[in-house]
Amino acid sequence: MSLRILHIGKYFPPVAGGIENFLGDLLPSLEKNGVSVAALVHDDVRKRHEGIFDATMPIFRVPSYGTLLYAPLSPAFPFALNKAIREFRPDLLHFHLPNTSAFWALILPVAGTVPWIVHWHSDVVPSMIDRRMAPAYRLYQPVEKRFLSRARSIIVTSQPYLNSSNTLSEYKDKCRVVPLGLNPERLKMPGDADLRWADAVWGQRDRRVLIIGRLTYYKGHDVILDAAQDLKGIRILIVGDGECKAGLKRRIHDLGISYTVSLQGSLPESALHALLSTCDCLCLPSVERTEAFGLVLLEAMRYGKPVVASNIPGSGIGWVVEDGVTGFWVPPGDPLALTRTLNDFFDQPELKRKMGHAAMNRFQKVFQIDHVAQQIILIYHQLLKA
Repeated sequence: MSLRILHIGKYFPPVAGGIENFLGDLLPSLEKNGVSVAALVHDDVRKRHEGIFDATMPIFRVPSYGTLLYAPLSPAFPFALNKAIREFRPDLLHFHLPNTSAFWALILPVAGTVPWIVHWHSDVVPSMIDRRMAPAYRLYQPVEKRFLSRARSIIVTSQPYLNSSNTLSEYKDKCRVVPLGLNPERLKMPGDADLRWADAVWGQRDRRVLIIGRLTYYKGHDVILDAAQDLKGIRILIVGDGECKAGLKRRIHDLGISYTVSLQGSLPESALHALLSTCDCLCLPSVERTEAFGLVLLEAMRYGKPVVASNIPGSGIGWVVEDGVTGFWVPPGDPLALTRTLNDFFDQPELKRKMGHAAMNRFQKVFQIDHVAQQIILIYHQLLKA
C-alpha cells in the first residue's frame, strides 16, 4: 500500500507564488513516484476557485478573509484540518511553514495521532523595514517552538539557511536539507505569438532585465529603481502585484525612469514564460532573509538565464546562484553595486551565453522536481520506519 501524505500549506495554484508553484509541482511528482497525496490550503474568498479537487488529487481549499501581518485569516481552518485528516487518513502530515493556520494542529486530538514533518521555507524574520513583525513574533515564537518540538523531522531548503537560523538551532538533530525544485515541463517554451508579444513589451532595447515577485517590503524593488537611474540602455520589467505597487508606481514617476522601468502587474504563465525566454538576465534585489531561497531563480535557470541577485547573509540565495558561474552576487540594498554589476554584465556579451549554459546545467542536476521528490520520499520512509 502506498504512503498517504497530507500537505498543509498557505495557498496552492492557480494562486501565484514561489512556494505555491513548488507545491503545485511537488505533489504530482510524489504521486508519480507512488505516494498518495492531498493538500489543505487557504482560498481567498475574493478570488474563489470552483471546486476543491483537481484532476488527480484532492485539494481542500478553506475560505480566508484577507490577511493580518501576511497571515491568512481563516476561522474555518481547524475544522477543515480535522475533516481532512479523518477523510484522507494520512500516514504523515507535511506542514509548510511559515503558516499560522498550521498551529491549529497543536490542539486537534486527531492531529496528534499522525506523525508530523515540517517543511521550513523561511524564518519569521523581525524586519528592519516592517517593524510590526518584531513585536508580533514575540507572541508567535512560543507557539512556533512548541510546533517544531512536536515535529519528527524538519526539511530545510539550504545548508546556509539552516546554519544561520536561530529558530532551528536547537532542532538541528532532526533537520534535513533538501532544495526546492520545479518541473521543467510546466515551464514551457513560448510559441511565436507569445514571443511577438514579449518583444513588443521589451521594445527596441536589447539589454533586458526581468524581475519577478510579489511587490512587498523585502523584495528590494526600491533598490532596482535607484539603480535604474544610472543604467545604460537597459529595459527593466517588473512582474508581480502586492501592497507596494502604488508606492513603486509613484517612485518610478518621481525619478523619471518610466522609459526604463515598467510595472507589468500579474501575468498569465504563458506571458511570464515568454518574458523569461526573451530576457537577458533575471534580477532578484531582495534585502532581508525572509527571501530564504528565491524559487524564481530556478525558473530563470530552467530557461538558461543568468541571475544577478542579492547575496543576503544567512539566505540560501548565495547557494542557489554560483557567483561568477551562473550569475553574480551583489550586496543587498546597494544600488551602486547593482548598477555597476548590471552594466559590467552587459558590457561583456559572452557572459550571457556562458553563464546561461551553466545555469541550465545546474538546474538539471540539482533542481529538477523529481530529484527533490525522491529525496523527500526517502525522508518519509525513514521517519515512518523509525
